[in-house]
Amino acid sequence: MTEDVEMKDTQVTAISSSPTPDPTLQNLKEIASLIETGSYTKEVRRINRAVRLTSSLRHTITAPVLSAFLDFVLVIGSEAHSRLAAYVPKKSEQDMEVDTATSAVQAPGKHLLPELEVYCYLLVLLFLLDQHRNVEAKACASASIARLKSLNRRTLDALASKLYFYYSYSYELTGDLAEIRGELLTLHRLATLHHDELGQETLLNLLLRNYLHYNLYDQAEKLRSKAPKFEAHSNQQFSRYLFYLGKIQTIQLEYTDAKENLLQAARKAPVAARGFRIHCNKWAVIVRLLLGEIPERTIFMQKGMEKALRPYFDLTNAVRIGDLELFRKVADKFVDTFSNDRTHNLIVRLRHNVIRTGIRNISIAYSRISLADVAKKLRLDSPNPVADAESIVAKAIRDGAIDATLDHANGFMLSKETGDIYSTNEPQAAFNSRIAFCLNMHNEAVRALRFPPNSHKEKESAEKRRERQQQEQELAKHIAEEEDEDF
Repeated sequence: MTEDVEMKDTQVTAISSSPTPDPTLQNLKEIASLIETGSYTKEVRRINRAVRLTSSLRHTITAPVLSAFLDFVLVIGSEAHSRLAAYVPKKSEQDMEVDTATSAVQAPGKHLLPELEVYCYLLVLLFLLDQHRNVEAKACASASIARLKSLNRRTLDALASKLYFYYSYSYELTGDLAEIRGELLTLHRLATLHHDELGQETLLNLLLRNYLHYNLYDQAEKLRSKAPKFEAHSNQQFSRYLFYLGKIQTIQLEYTDAKENLLQAARKAPVAARGFRIHCNKWAVIVRLLLGEIPERTIFMQKGMEKALRPYFDLTNAVRIGDLELFRKVADKFVDTFSNDRTHNLIVRLRHNVIRTGIRNISIAYSRISLADVAKKLRLDSPNPVADAESIVAKAIRDGAIDATLDHANGFMLSKETGDIYSTNEPQAAFNSRIAFCLNMHNEAVRALRFPPNSHKEKESAEKRRERQQQEQELAKHIAEEEDEDF
């Protein structure tokens, strides 16, 4: 009996000492199985699901796990395995436990699907970017793009769009974004010829980002106007497209359209994309100020955005008051922030809006005021402030910003009495803009609805089946009646 007890103890210790399989590696193998199933059944939704699952596992992938996964998926010694394994650090003796835990699973034959090979490229590229090995990531991305150009499979579209993005991102991190502009144009042309709609949208956004990075707004607009229509197959890509379009329209003085696109981009962006939404709100605030609007305080008080939007809150306050001196102080205080956000040139345009707001406030407060007092209240620092104040007031009257008259002989500005705003067309225009916004949102929601594939065909087949059954019943009844008559 003592020998049996000792035997059981040794078995228990042997089982407990065996290494447990790594959960991240098991999840990656499940994703590989999902990609394999999607490739064989031509179901793109399975590939999309695999990409989403990879995003959640990205920060848990380590070098031994990635090396074990490459050995599991790719043929050891093949060209793809040799190229990708070179980017992963060599395994130490302690890391060999990952392989021994899954040695029984690696016995079956290797998978040679292009989808799995491209997925391995994506995993290695993400690993290199997370390790801040940007130069090696750039080389890996270039190799993956060269492999993608030789393939034309619709099941690769979701994986290819991710590789396109990180390909451009790796070159942006190394400061070589201008080098791949021609390659991106070639890839966009190939995606158009292959009817890869998701790839077209991704590459169009990458090209727009490439042009805007070097302030080539005219070339970006030419590309956007001649590119195929954006069908918004991906909500993230559509948000980026609206943001880039809003920036282009802002530079080209199309403030109304730019405001709508920037606000829509901020609304459509995922909640987790806080940095993107902050950038959209920064540009939207500037555009609304250029339009003469004052953004609501709630925009600057959004959770997690208070600190980033603080310079723009102070800027909005200066424009709202119409204080030119306060506007100068804010612009000088946060000049580095505005330069990094690339909004400094737009803020220079706001000086005229600050002056116009100050003139409007003065015309409301005073029925009659001298031009010298106007120059003093506006804090004009020019050699001849009275003459400048007169030209500013005259321009504001001509543009319709204020309802007043100018007495040039006596040097006075005479304001007219303010009328009832409800007797004008402004309330109608406000209601019209709100109704148009609601209708646009309704139309987008309808377009975003998803229906089961071939649902209309199934309905028609069911109706035909009922008609056929009814005809068969009538025919059977008619035959039975004829047989009864024969008897």
